[in-house]
Amino acid sequence: MVSLRPLLVFSLLSLSGCAKVSYLWDQGWGQVSLLNSARPNAEVLKDSDVSQENKEKIKKIEELKAYFYQYWGRPATGIYSETTLLESKAVTHLVIASPYSEIKAIDNCFPFMGCFPYLGFFSKEKAHDHATELEGQNYETHVRPVYAYSTLGYFEDKILSSFFYFEDFALTEMIFHELFHTIFFAKDEVSLNEALANHFSRLMAFEYYNLSESEKKVRIDERAKNAALSATFASEVRLFNEFLKEKDVKDKETLEKLRQNYLEEVLFPRVKEFCARENLTNCFPLKRPWNNASMAAFMTYEDKGSRIEELQEKLDLDLKGYFNHIEAAYDQYKKLDIDPKTQKFGEWLFNNI
Repeated sequence: MVSLRPLLVFSLLSLSGCAKVSYLWDQGWGQVSLLNSARPNAEVLKDSDVSQENKEKIKKIEELKAYFYQYWGRPATGIYSETTLLESKAVTHLVIASPYSEIKAIDNCFPFMGCFPYLGFFSKEKAHDHATELEGQNYETHVRPVYAYSTLGYFEDKILSSFFYFEDFALTEMIFHELFHTIFFAKDEVSLNEALANHFSRLMAFEYYNLSESEKKVRIDERAKNAALSATFASEVRLFNEFLKEKDVKDKETLEKLRQNYLEEVLFPRVKEFCARENLTNCFPLKRPWNNASMAAFMTYEDKGSRIEELQEKLDLDLKGYFNHIEAAYDQYKKLDIDPKTQKFGEWLFNNI
């Protein structure tokens, strides 16, 4: 299952500035098209042009949805009651941008919804056009496909044919992940929201499949190794970020030279050493190209995962008790009226046990 699970930004067309209005218009139209092309699941299940394999996926998603809302004692909504068959594999594409001088995803802020470290585009071409535009403004960019997202209740999300590419266990985690966003979402906390959804969806999947302790151990050990690799890479990226900020890079040529030297002489050797020591065959940081934007994307979604697990262990709570704790903590945080620029909820949560 892809580790990154971002949300798309949707809002009312009440913004000043032609660029944002144009963007929101395109996204709104794309969302309307997505909604209008959806058909009731019952109708799709009777369609002879839809493969039996895909029909089984739809039935599985309906079952997972029922399980999720029953598990949390929440009334089921109309989410995933219709299916949209897409023309492409991905439903949308995200554009993440970072300046030359540091590894930091630039925020895109919208009324009511808050700020997000990316923009999402239904059109792959428009995503790349926007990336090119940002590159002309001295940003590095990263464009990645997205196969699932949540509109956070602003629309009734549909089953998308992009879901069908996942095998059952990965599909289960993905559905639980997206549904988790419908019961908890902290404003302006993309990294925390994703880490929480990852954590809860994974443990819910263990319960759903009633895995034995040995089966859990295999999956937990595998994830622990990958998490340790991610943490090692994240630590090295933070060091590189401090190095970059000290250099105060202004141009792309200088950045590329500094980064290439740092990657080859410092970061990659340390990651390679870790993978060899832990006997990891999938040493992912060495298998893909990196720039400031792709590093920023990685840091956005990977940085809080281990802290979420550690906090549950420290509180010694089961999954439902842990969720109740987080939900109550968020209510308390909002009542305290803390300026998120001073301390975001995630940091407040970890510091106030």
